[in-house]
Amino acid sequence: MECITWFVPILPGKLDEWKGLIEEIHGPREEEHRRSRERMGLTREVVSRMQTPQGDFACLFHEGEDLAKSFQTAAISDDPHDQWFREKIQAIHGITADMLQGPLPATLHYDFKAG
Repeated sequence: MECITWFVPILPGKLDEWKGLIEEIHGPREEEHRRSRERMGLTREVVSRMQTPQGDFACLFHEGEDLAKSFQTAAISDDPHDQWFREKIQAIHGITADMLQGPLPATLHYDFKAG
């Protein structure tokens, strides 16, 4: 099992849109989002918000068997929910589908697990 923690900026003026996105994936789009994550091969996704002097960031944790494949799947999926989600993350974070197809957005340097 692989895991990755990474951060993306919430672009200036997009915080309310980000909050709305989170409400949608926990509300009317929850089932679609769950199916999307299963298609991607994710076993866990955690999203938090971090406020810094440089602005707000989304803190993301993803876990799955093959995360590079998971991100590539998200980048090319023609599923309507996945297309909608890609549009949202591009508008809110500046993340494009091309960026999801490259190497993982972060490199693991240390992973501690209790006994």
